[in-house]
Amino acid sequence: MPAPTVQHCYRHPDREAGRFCTRCGRPACSECLVQATVGSHCVECAKAARPAPTDRAKLWNARQPTLVTYTIIGLNLLVFAITTISDPGTLGFGGSGVSEMQAQLGLNKQILQTGGCYSRTLCFDPHEWYRLVTSGFLHFGIMHIAFNMILLFQLGHLLEPRLGRTRFALLYFAALLAGSLGELVIQPNSGIAGGASGAVFGLMAAAAIGLYRQGVNIFSTGLGGLLVLNLVLTFAIPGIAIGGHVGGVVGGLICGFFMLAPPWKAFPKSYTYIAPIAVLVGSVVASVIVVI
Repeated sequence: MPAPTVQHCYRHPDREAGRFCTRCGRPACSECLVQATVGSHCVECAKAARPAPTDRAKLWNARQPTLVTYTIIGLNLLVFAITTISDPGTLGFGGSGVSEMQAQLGLNKQILQTGGCYSRTLCFDPHEWYRLVTSGFLHFGIMHIAFNMILLFQLGHLLEPRLGRTRFALLYFAALLAGSLGELVIQPNSGIAGGASGAVFGLMAAAAIGLYRQGVNIFSTGLGGLLVLNLVLTFAIPGIAIGGHVGGVVGGLICGFFMLAPPWKAFPKSYTYIAPIAVLVGSVVASVIVVI
């Protein structure tokens, strides 16, 4: 019998090929074979079988149902890290006062009206309207941000998959700006205010009215009790931004009424975009009127 022919790897001619590509049949060494669903493919066949970059991006995108939630949490954590690094004393329970960087981002009606100096080296111009948004990403102490981010994580997983990314983002920022308006109206003489709690309260209120409109007893789900408990703590504990919480709840209720209506009472789809945009724009305009 003739001696069997020794096959060599198509990429490494000096190596014996122990197996063949199950797609093209080329002999390859173990280093040049990639495990496939059925058999093994050579490197070229494995590359050819991969989806196009656009298809991979779409697949990754489809596997991220709460991308906006994670992005907002990441932004809050980033701002908290930056403000803490600038003044480590603000890390403790409730913080140790307001640092200069926190004062630059926080909400205060007097600063918006006339500006002023926070310290000898830090002065503000009037009408710094960016504070309406940045104050919603500012937190005072580790407990403050931890509580808000836990609630945001839970509510985001509840609402974002149903609303979709765009509408969830609109709902969040509508509640945030409604909370800023509430703070300017209800507590105009408070100190530097901040926190995501206005937006978080808005998400809770939107989820609650959505369940209520579907005929669900919100107190049987735990959401109603959570909302009531947080409202009670808002008024019972000194130093909490009452206006921000109340404003966020009002904004969330308005948005949730339209955005989370049951299928048998649904509004036209355009209303689910118009409602949060109207609350968002209306809150900004009303805040400017209140300040000026």
